[in-house]
Amino acid sequence: MEPITAMAASGLRARMESLDLVANNIANVSTGGYKADREFYSLYVAPEADVNDPINTMPVIERPWVDHTQGLLRSTGNPLDVALAGKGFFAVNGPSGPLYTRNGNFRLAADGKLTAADGYPVRDSLGVPLVLEATRPLEISSDGTVTQDGVITGKLEIVDFTSTAGLSKQGSNYFRVISPVARPRAPSGTSVEQGQLEASNTGPAEAAVRLVSVMRQFEMLQKAVALGTEMNRQAIEQVAKV
Repeated sequence: MEPITAMAASGLRARMESLDLVANNIANVSTGGYKADREFYSLYVAPEADVNDPINTMPVIERPWVDHTQGLLRSTGNPLDVALAGKGFFAVNGPSGPLYTRNGNFRLAADGKLTAADGYPVRDSLGVPLVLEATRPLEISSDGTVTQDGVITGKLEIVDFTSTAGLSKQGSNYFRVISPVARPRAPSGTSVEQGQLEASNTGPAEAAVRLVSVMRQFEMLQKAVALGTEMNRQAIEQVAKV
């Protein structure tokens, strides 16, 4: 394949992967606690290629990464809604072990367990499900301590990690540990805000601008492919005439 066409085709593939990430971000603009997917570009060089020749390098998305910056906190007035101001995650008991989330849209199950929106039991600081009484008023302090009628009933398990690179997304707003580099630790300077929820950290305006930008890059690369094809055609025709 002619070098210009090959490089443009590689760029098109990278932009298609980028479009998938942007589309997923747009789909989760209204998902509480959602963390946006971003891309990290690199250059691919074949082992047998001359690394000093720029024509031998191909743009690729080396790996996607998750943007863990905090989203805006919005007030709901619901005592079961909680948000984290600072680093860290709420811990819940998933089907195959602990899961971690920034979405504090909690609910009270019929058996009194505090659960996430998907029904996963919320863990207390001892790692067991937090059980409450529906008829008693609920207060959650800034350190996650839960009291009802002045009596402490438990404390939300809030976990930070030495490295978020060891976390992998599960669903829209859950994370699980996949690498020992993500060692759990107590968060520093994090405050629990009752009656508030954290919004997605990707806004509709930002996602729309990113989508337009990637689409324009895609169109330019399509034109480069067409130009390379036309140059090849004319070269073949000129050789045939000679």
